[in-house]
Amino acid sequence: MAEAKGQADQRYANGSVIVTGSSRGIGASIVLALAKRGVPVCIHHGHSASDADIVKSQVIAFGGRAHVVQAELANEHDIVRLFSECEAMLGPIRGLVNNAGYVGRAGRRLKDANAQVIQKTFAINVIAPMLCTREAIKRMGTGVGQTGGRIINISSISSRLGGANDWVDYAASKAALNTFTLGAARELAGEGIRVNAVSPGVVETRLHADAGAADRLERLASLTPVGRHGQPTEVAQVVEWLLLDAPDYITGSNFEIAGGL
Repeated sequence: MAEAKGQADQRYANGSVIVTGSSRGIGASIVLALAKRGVPVCIHHGHSASDADIVKSQVIAFGGRAHVVQAELANEHDIVRLFSECEAMLGPIRGLVNNAGYVGRAGRRLKDANAQVIQKTFAINVIAPMLCTREAIKRMGTGVGQTGGRIINISSISSRLGGANDWVDYAASKAALNTFTLGAARELAGEGIRVNAVSPGVVETRLHADAGAADRLERLASLTPVGRHGQPTEVAQVVEWLLLDAPDYITGSNFEIAGGL
């Protein structure tokens, strides 16, 4: 990683980054990390307006620029509106972080599988990132006269572990996202767009409690070789590096941040 952190490079001098699902948790940490580097950031939320406004106020407090957009990522029209509004308010899109995700209730077993939940999981975790990437290509690729950009997909270590007895559908959706990352990276390399994935392990966010398993964080953290759960800021540091500092030669890679799992 870069030895010293300064302002973002020229890509972001008059451009911006969209971070989906960034009103809290890992997404919020990514927003703050980028904003501290001078990058205008679009804060997206689905139903967390108050949380999003708090993140925006934090950005403004240290002189950064941010804009909040509410959008339903299961709705294609909303995705298009998200990109159009962010571009109008913050300038050309130079980066995208597909962070928003859906897990539903913890402890779901296959024998209790519900088609509606599975469909929502794939709509948010797979289809939405694909559509967001499509919109990003239209705005940053050399094929449309731009200089390229960087896309980061937030996956999960569960894509490799399988999510048995918990949320297999979530794990499967993240495995699909990994495959999409590789395919998109190869397809878009000639357009100057670099696509990578980041796969967190057990990270301290509200996801676990919201999924109905408040003890899940500590229970799984005890299984991690480093002996603790991760922090959202640790994931954000890697995303920041990939967007702003990583060599242009890196694309199609998946960076695991999972404490050795």
